[in-house]
Amino acid sequence: MGLGFYSFIDIIISCVLAFIMFGIGLSLTPQNFRDIAIHPKSIIIGLSAQMIALPLIAFLIANISNLPIPYKIGLILLASCPGGTTAGFITYLFKGNVALAITLTAINSILTLVSIPFITNLALQYYYGKGTIIHLPFFETVVQIFVVTIVPAALGVIYKYFNPATAVKLQKPLKYILIIALAVVFIVKIFASQKSGGTGITWDEFREILPWALGLNIACALAGYLTGAITKLGSRNSYTISIEAAVHNTTLAFLIAGALLQNQDMVKPSLVYSMFSFWTALLFSLAVKKINKSRMTEEFND
Repeated sequence: MGLGFYSFIDIIISCVLAFIMFGIGLSLTPQNFRDIAIHPKSIIIGLSAQMIALPLIAFLIANISNLPIPYKIGLILLASCPGGTTAGFITYLFKGNVALAITLTAINSILTLVSIPFITNLALQYYYGKGTIIHLPFFETVVQIFVVTIVPAALGVIYKYFNPATAVKLQKPLKYILIIALAVVFIVKIFASQKSGGTGITWDEFREILPWALGLNIACALAGYLTGAITKLGSRNSYTISIEAAVHNTTLAFLIAGALLQNQDMVKPSLVYSMFSFWTALLFSLAVKKINKSRMTEEFND
């Protein structure tokens, strides 16, 4: 699986996401990651929610839906994909635990090399009575994790370590620049033709999939937050896990369904999901902070 699979628009989005991770890194210090390593409870619970709870929720939604079978499998595949860089950016905007978000994305992206083939085969066996051998591209996946996520964030942390005053000054203007840049590339992704890397989905298909994809999105966000709340991780960590659970790496879902499974219908739930998940995550963030305003605002501003 080479770079040929990725469209020009996908490459541009990856570059923007890498730039975003550098901006996020400017807000972090090595101590943030040391704290997580010393107290790994939030990592264990966050990974458990993502790898176990989310696929189960997707199976439930798929079973109660009247969607065609390829769409059902597409939903399950999507829920199995890890959170992406966009989730880290939203967490950064709303002052969640950014170090936790980055760590969850990095670890879960590695674990899904095993979990996604397993869950996808379960879905194929359940709906079609047969499975298939899926090997995710290890090298490309690891490179994407490091090039788009870890390396830019690490460069931001290093820059802040040596230039703390400048890093603080850069954070505010960068935040607005990055919001605009990300919004533009996702709008282009939605409206561009399929040949050039856009969604290329029809209105009827969009209307059929949207209610179930939106239901999955809301259920994932609530499941992530409630898991953190029940296990007493605190509002900030619970919020972070909810965003990681709700904003999936749709590009990975495109790759698996389209290139590995060779089924474009299975791609469509992820296409629909990618159109709104960024915006619903923003609305969810505003709602969570408003509902818990007095307690959460103080905790988030620590």
